Amino acid sequence: MAFFVYILTNKPGGTLYVGYTDDLARRLTEHQSKGAPGFSARYNLLRLVHFEAFDSREEARQRERRLKHWIRDWKVSLIEADNPDWDDLTGRVPHF
Repeated sequence: MAFFVYILTNKPGGTLYVGYTDDLARRLTEHQSKGAPGFSARYNLLRLVHFEAFDSREEARQRERRLKHWIRDWKVSLIEADNPDWDDLTGRVPHF
């Protein structure tokens, strides 16, 4: 089983949301259907711009907590290191 940390946005340079999950495809579907009210639904955060895989839940949780405390510029640099155009990476999500 893999665990994921991910970053969503509404547009390049837009609002950022950091989360973690054990099923990234399912979680993205939840965000994109706006099935649960919350921050990502309120700001229309549908574009997956970054994700990382981890072997353990604890590693993913720790990484999520660290990223949530990063300043915005650091998060933007992380995204742009692998995704300079802020493309939607939903189609690249591994399915387990």
